[in-house]
Amino acid sequence: MTSLAAPAPPWSDVWGQDQAVEILQTAASGTAALSHAWLITGPPGSGRSTLARAFAAALIASGPDDTATMRQVLAGTHPDLTALRTEGVIITIAQARSLVERSYFSPSTGRYRVIVVEDADRMSERTSNVLLKALEEPPPETIWVLCAPSDADLLPTIRSRVRLLRLREPEVADVAALIQARTGVDAATAEQAARHAQRHIGMAQRLATDPASRRRRDETLRAVLRVRGIGDVVEVAGEIVQAAGDDAKALTAERDEAERASLLRTVGVVEGARIPPAVRSQITALEDEQRKRATRSLRDGIDRVLTDLQSLYRDIVLLQLGREEGLINLELVDDLRALASAWKPQRTLVVLDHIAETRDALEQNVQPTLALESLLVTIVSGRKP
Repeated sequence: MTSLAAPAPPWSDVWGQDQAVEILQTAASGTAALSHAWLITGPPGSGRSTLARAFAAALIASGPDDTATMRQVLAGTHPDLTALRTEGVIITIAQARSLVERSYFSPSTGRYRVIVVEDADRMSERTSNVLLKALEEPPPETIWVLCAPSDADLLPTIRSRVRLLRLREPEVADVAALIQARTGVDAATAEQAARHAQRHIGMAQRLATDPASRRRRDETLRAVLRVRGIGDVVEVAGEIVQAAGDDAKALTAERDEAERASLLRTVGVVEGARIPPAVRSQITALEDEQRKRATRSLRDGIDRVLTDLQSLYRDIVLLQLGREEGLINLELVDDLRALASAWKPQRTLVVLDHIAETRDALEQNVQPTLALESLLVTIVSGRKP
């Protein structure tokens, strides 16, 4: 089991990635050649973004004792850090061009200027091409740090210009121990959350501390298991989209309202007062950004459902192969055994293939309800429509 002892700043929030921390510490210290561009990959929840920001802090600080600079970088307020985490569905060409422009500025106070792209897998081919020259020939004091689930999510031309650092995937027991230490929940809840989250630390923490999230996950999986005909398909697909939408609203509504109130205060408009025409364009721009964020939040929620469904049918395949160790959905094992006996493994594999295709379709902006209905038809019939 991985030790829970925290390393020294700025690495204190990085957990379970000792080898990666050692590599980046050595690179930042100047005792080894420093690559001008890095790609940090790992499964969701493995800590890619946390590690990237810690690396940025170590690069920008004057040395290991420069904790004031490190804290500023980790807070995202240092002028030599440019970090992008898109809240839309994709990273736009305009955002990429802005990053490239920033990359050619000299550091203002730090040793390096660091450009962190937390969602590099959300770049289209045209957007990726905007970065190519900057990655190939950056100024000597600029370091790029890209983050993505896998190097396969990026173009080969991008991959050829970066140093790849793959993060390890923690064990369920490791994540459970961390969640229990962080939140104080009981061991059983922590273990269930880590297992259901498939070792995604952030999702495990949410499941452990939010009974409503645990309930929604259980209800969704049970609803899919009870689908028997086309009528059920339409109903359950609608329920999944509705639940994902409600979840997205719960995550974004409070933030949206706070942003609107902050903007109005900044321009001197009292709460409840009529909005002057000169301010309406700013309100409209804010609302547009919030809509994009809501769209991404909805799609991320549906993608999380699809991840849970993958775990469900993965469990069925294991049971069909005569294996019971490593099951994710132990609470549904009786239902899963019944399906494993009733289906041939080929049918389960067809469903798993269609789940993967549905995830790809949602990335291409296919209407979520239609994509889920198509998937549920496959689950009912064993054949893709």
